[in-house]
Amino acid sequence: MFSIQKIGVIGRTYRHLNRYRQIIAVFVKYGLGDLIDRLNIDQYIEVGMQMISRKRRERVDKFTTAERIRIAFEELGPTFIKFGQILSTRPGLLPVDYIDELSKLQDNVPPYPFSGVKAIFTSELGVPPEELFSSFNEHPLASASIGQVHKAILKNGDYVAVKVQRPGIKKIIEVDLEIMLHIATLMERNIEEISFHKPVKIVEEFARTLENEIDYIREAANMERFSRQFIDDPNIYIPKVYPETSTSRVLTMEYIDGIKVSQSSILEKHNEDKKIIVERGANLLLKQIFENGFFHADPHPGNIFVLPDNVICFLDYGMVGSIDRTTRENFVDLIDSVVNEDASTAAHVLLQLTNWENEPDIKYLKRDLEDLIGQHLYKTLENIDISRIIQQVFELSYRHHLRIPPDIFFMIKVFGTLESIASSLYPEFDMILQTKPFIKKIKLSRYNPHRITKDIIRFISDLNFFAYQFPKDILDITRMIKKHTFSIKFEHQGLETMLIKHDQISNRISFSIIIAALLIGSALIVISKTPPLVYGISMIGIVGFIAAAFMGIWLLVAILRKGRL
Repeated sequence: MFSIQKIGVIGRTYRHLNRYRQIIAVFVKYGLGDLIDRLNIDQYIEVGMQMISRKRRERVDKFTTAERIRIAFEELGPTFIKFGQILSTRPGLLPVDYIDELSKLQDNVPPYPFSGVKAIFTSELGVPPEELFSSFNEHPLASASIGQVHKAILKNGDYVAVKVQRPGIKKIIEVDLEIMLHIATLMERNIEEISFHKPVKIVEEFARTLENEIDYIREAANMERFSRQFIDDPNIYIPKVYPETSTSRVLTMEYIDGIKVSQSSILEKHNEDKKIIVERGANLLLKQIFENGFFHADPHPGNIFVLPDNVICFLDYGMVGSIDRTTRENFVDLIDSVVNEDASTAAHVLLQLTNWENEPDIKYLKRDLEDLIGQHLYKTLENIDISRIIQQVFELSYRHHLRIPPDIFFMIKVFGTLESIASSLYPEFDMILQTKPFIKKIKLSRYNPHRITKDIIRFISDLNFFAYQFPKDILDITRMIKKHTFSIKFEHQGLETMLIKHDQISNRISFSIIIAALLIGSALIVISKTPPLVYGISMIGIVGFIAAAFMGIWLLVAILRKGRL
């Protein structure tokens, strides 16, 4: 569990000051200083941050703003790289060129020394790796920002892959998340065009995703859950987990010797059937989404292996998605209504799938959906890019101030990845045809007698609870009114920004008064020739003038940095 605290005024506690300075310096270096200025960040960082010198920008003019953000995220390390990767899966949240650029972020970093691996093992399992394994390769198979994977052999002869977390990575992520949460709070407060997207909520959702990914016990539990769900399916293989040598920072699993789906030429050499591979992979992912409601949320080509007889094996279960039955049914209705050119149904389903504060004008939403569907009318059914259409639908939703839940973004990502893999291995793959049986099954399940009976029982139970609870709630409210403890909370949005400005003005006036007092007092001391004297001039007065000069320059620099007097 991450220990993330909301940051107040950093200058008073010096929490994470150096890292905050580094983040701001990187953004300024890559020409993103205007964004920092709009955050009014100096009100929180105080003197320490006001003294940051604006480093001379590197030659970034040749890069677009999107490229500069990507480069800045890469320089800032694992937390920002992961955050950029998550943002790249959210159509509508950012312009297309930003999403395309952030999708290029790579989580490849140099491996850390084996001494760090031994330290983690000793800390987590009480003994170094050589006491648990008959062989442990010191050189990792793969290295990423959160951890690295080593090949090893257990005492019983089993070949395993051991994922070991980077030393200190949890603390690094916690610090970055606290700073990101603070920056998101300032964005929500000071930048109107960003506040609608609820950046604080986005960072909190990202923190939960990262927390799941960094907890190897949770990843092992995900693998066990997938294994149970596909126990009778011979087309998929889930690696075995070895719990006796696994902890929250060390994960030991069965070593998989297969071919990545990205290695098309090697698949051809081994005479693997690409058509079967794509269809099986698609069927397994669609089954995870539409039947199980629990799916692998990061099925990129490097995480999917092909074993003998075209058996599919997924790796890296740290990022998973979960959707309930109602969401699955609504998602199916959305696909069905778009494919059948029913904009009215699509609009109503979209409202059920998304979160919103003020219900949008359904007439304009329907009109925009009709325009979007019309762009694809000329295509035959088998040529429709279903993932692209769904992505465009959710891009459109942002224009109507509809926010999409994170697990739906993961679903869109899975569809996009699936079509990308299919286009490289088997371009003739028909996504619509593959999806149809699942859509049909979900639609028919609504009329299953057992399902209808369960829904009726649930409705009666909810009605019974309401009938029982409602009078109690009314009685509680009445008692609060009688005791004069009933209150209604109002939120005045934008008031805090005004208070900050007022505080800023007050500070400058106070500073100016102190400077004026120093000047007048020093002048009186010099005139009265208060000792000690040097060449007949009072040194106390001179010190007062120097202090006033420094404070005056400091105040002037602070005002000029804000761009207004």
